[in-house]
Amino acid sequence: MQDITRRAALALGAAALAGPALAQGGIPRTEGGALRTTPEAGASLRIIRPARFVEPDEVIFRANAQRFQERFNIPVRVDFVGWEDIRPQTAVVANTGTGPDIVIGWSDDPHIYADKIVEMNDVAEYLGKRYGGWGSLAEKYGKKHASNTWLGIPFGGNIGPCTWRVSAVKEAGFDAIPDDHAGFLKLCLAMKKNNKPVGFALGNAVGDGNNFAQWLLWSHGAYLVDEDGKVAINSPQTLEALKYLQELYQAFVPGTLSWLDPSNNRAYSAEEIFLTANGVSLYFTMKSDPKTAPIAEDTQHSFLPKGRAAGPPQTATVMNAMVFKHTRYPNAAKAFIAFMLESEQYDPWMQGSLGYWAHPLKAYGASTVWTSDPKLTIFRETMENKYWSGFKGPISQASGAVAADYVLVQMCAAVASGQATPADAARDAERRARRYYRNA
Repeated sequence: MQDITRRAALALGAAALAGPALAQGGIPRTEGGALRTTPEAGASLRIIRPARFVEPDEVIFRANAQRFQERFNIPVRVDFVGWEDIRPQTAVVANTGTGPDIVIGWSDDPHIYADKIVEMNDVAEYLGKRYGGWGSLAEKYGKKHASNTWLGIPFGGNIGPCTWRVSAVKEAGFDAIPDDHAGFLKLCLAMKKNNKPVGFALGNAVGDGNNFAQWLLWSHGAYLVDEDGKVAINSPQTLEALKYLQELYQAFVPGTLSWLDPSNNRAYSAEEIFLTANGVSLYFTMKSDPKTAPIAEDTQHSFLPKGRAAGPPQTATVMNAMVFKHTRYPNAAKAFIAFMLESEQYDPWMQGSLGYWAHPLKAYGASTVWTSDPKLTIFRETMENKYWSGFKGPISQASGAVAADYVLVQMCAAVASGQATPADAARDAERRARRYYRNA
């Protein structure tokens, strides 16, 4: 036990000369603090997290976990779980009080289980001081609303901007993605006329489905709840957004109603669609394969049209780590999370994945990954976006439950498929949202 304690202190930053320093890859950090937690004797850890979309995400993550195991003599098991399966598995863990010690789940999941997880203030304060503070979305999803209590530790975020074929957009008469709704609709319909259709996920896709539905609403000035958490989805702005979707859907390739997160990646790589919204994984995969490298060369990234919004109306799909109270080794779990976010581990992970999970800590904005390819720079400020799940209201158990129940995605799908009118779909979304926002 004494040996583990000594090594833990060394690895997690024993007192040194205070002041800025350059760590792995030129990442600035402040030396001098230490995470004041001692891993328990005989500890072992089991972690679950979302499956990878780019191979280095898993390979380097596992290698970093192995480094932790060797450094602290703490056995670690990491299981990668399908994106749509993480939330159901997290619910089982929370309800049974058994299972993984650490769940790296989705954005607002820690807020759903706030009474069943370990507070993470010490880890958040240590990392924040060491790496220049937390990004705005990291604070939004990490902290309990209206408090300084950290429920989760965000590992990174993935934003889905427009991913588009330059040649197909030019063929349709445009040099870039229009920033207004009318121009974007004109572009998409022209692409469809040229047999170069577009496609956005309308199935229960954690990342891409929510990303599209949220953009559609926010760019029209609509939102789920107001600043006080009162349900406000049934609004004129929502009706306008859904009527716009009815027109835009005419440019979609068939099948998008059942698309999950991998679906548009496959369709774009197969040249079945020529414009979608996706994270860097699609570009990374195509660039790495000689068969699809020409498609990657012809691909560009732009923010989705802002419409009426002041800035890009998008948010990130965030991986958010939580430690459940049933764990016998909370200190070891905290040590693992801190270790994985240290620059010696984190920057190689981010570099290897081309920034697929963009950094939650501000110092990592200095990573050379963001300038290694001009097509990646758009992802650097992912965690500084000003929109979040449940915008404009507080992050809460209710906002997490609405996201997990795909209320907004299914509202959009019902209208696109013709199963519901915009008015009926908005009323149904309002009814479903109020089940979770019981006082709104």
